Amino acid sequence: MKILGIESSCDETAASVVEDGRRVLSNVVASQAEVHALYGGVVPEIASRAHCEALTGVVKEALEKAECTLKDIDAIAVTYAPGLIGALLTGLSFAKGLSFSCGKPIVPVHHIRGHVAANYIAHPDLKPPFIALVVSGGHTSLLKVDDYTSYTSIGQTRDDAAGEAFDKAARMLGLPYPGGAAMDRLAAVGNKNAMKFTISHVDNCPYDFSFSGLKTAVINQVHTLQQKGIELTEEFKADLAASFTETLVKSICLRVDALYSEVGSIPLVLAGGVAANSHLRAGLKTLAESKGVPLYLPPLSLCGDNAAMIASQGYFEYLSGSVADLKLNAFATKTV
Repeated sequence: MKILGIESSCDETAASVVEDGRRVLSNVVASQAEVHALYGGVVPEIASRAHCEALTGVVKEALEKAECTLKDIDAIAVTYAPGLIGALLTGLSFAKGLSFSCGKPIVPVHHIRGHVAANYIAHPDLKPPFIALVVSGGHTSLLKVDDYTSYTSIGQTRDDAAGEAFDKAARMLGLPYPGGAAMDRLAAVGNKNAMKFTISHVDNCPYDFSFSGLKTAVINQVHTLQQKGIELTEEFKADLAASFTETLVKSICLRVDALYSEVGSIPLVLAGGVAANSHLRAGLKTLAESKGVPLYLPPLSLCGDNAAMIASQGYFEYLSGSVADLKLNAFATKTV
């Protein structure tokens, strides 16, 4: 069964053809990073317009690379939530038009479920149940994946997501956008014990996350030096990046560690854009080994937003009977 996936939740316009939920026949991504770098972050209106310009081209390219036509496609999977509402609507509207014109069913896919499904592509042996840790620019969530289409939320961020905190800290240090990769590299050469940051806790919610305080602490550190007229040296930047990263990774690992004291040896799956962070991957690998837990990591190529993950999850959603009509709407926020 071949599923055409379409993803446009933020600043990547993507299309992919995936067979039987696991085999990628094509995966095309048109990035807008260079455009948004001028503004230090994603500008929603610009993102939406760019999606409109790119969608036809990426879908055509995805079909050509998969060596198939729309007649060979069994269903069209599309991200409908969560994300930037204008960006979501461009992809969803395109998918609905395509569905109507070629008579193919349309399958709505939740973006977070898509990130988890990237691991189905990378690891053919992976099957639910498992614990999923989704860490991205907009989300930090701990989930119990009971089945391919059945999720239970265990914990989530109360404010900034981990990826957002990385990007804002990077901006304070004058690093190029997107800041996550730059922070990763800089943290590798800094002293992670140079600065002490507090690990946040949420009362009565041991598995919820909070990163706004950590982000603010970084801003205060930088502002204090700037107000004193002290130049930010490369050593200071590296030490701050390393200390910030160490605290953020430890904050995540402490919650995962506590959770596994309850759930036993169920596999752990990492997903999302921040899953590409080398320090987080190393921290979770050490934790999983200490717990005797199987750890599944997506390849770097499938960590960021892409349509292969949407097509993969779309396959399982389609098998479960999740097919929408042309009244399907997009949602900026929606539980998994």
